Amino acid sequence: MPDILLIHGAAHGAWCWHRVLPALRALGHTARAIDLPGNGDDPTPAADVTLDRYAEAVLAATNGPTILVGHSMGGFPITAAAQRAPDRFTALIYLCAYLPRAGHSLAEMRKAGPRQPLAGAFQIDATRTTFTFDPDQSPALFYHDCPPEDVALAKARLCPQPIRPQETPIPDTSRAETLPRYYIRCTDDRAIPPEYQETMSSPLPPDHIRALPTSHSPFFSAPDALAALIDEIARLPSVNRA
Repeated sequence: MPDILLIHGAAHGAWCWHRVLPALRALGHTARAIDLPGNGDDPTPAADVTLDRYAEAVLAATNGPTILVGHSMGGFPITAAAQRAPDRFTALIYLCAYLPRAGHSLAEMRKAGPRQPLAGAFQIDATRTTFTFDPDQSPALFYHDCPPEDVALAKARLCPQPIRPQETPIPDTSRAETLPRYYIRCTDDRAIPPEYQETMSSPLPPDHIRALPTSHSPFFSAPDALAALIDEIARLPSVNRA
């Protein structure tokens, strides 16, 4: 089967997949997670972080045919990487993620949503290079159904998020769109409205859409169910081409 590479969302890192990785490995998969540049333990200065560098990091982490899973903001890096080298990937899975529209940045897509639950939760630094999430608001926005120990982990590990990648559009997504694309909606998401997830995923075939009754962080609240959905997709004949 193809490898599975997990890509985190804004202000997170590879650490957020600590429950999903063993669940996927128990199902027989080779699964890994990386820190995007400037996130997690990656030392890249925030001022040097770009969407191109995100794509380069994803491509550098691939070892043969790979399924990319992008959470939230991670929908942009996986699309950018697949646009550059679609032959390296067998599928893209968007986990309550922004599914990029050509010519639109993530910031533009967020503002186009029907509601803005994250409004007021951003704290932008004086240089407008990064933002952080208000630690007092983060548990309710992202982790309301998650184990207390994972909420504590997140509060300790959330990092400043470089802004530039979020303000950069992907001019062309046509090569990425030649790959099988799947979307996992989170129906109790309080960060990206579930109805907006439905809108973003609506161009995909109906049988390419799955759902979990969770918050924005199913990697904490439902890791086994999430792993099972990824496993189901990975075993489809159109995807399992490794």
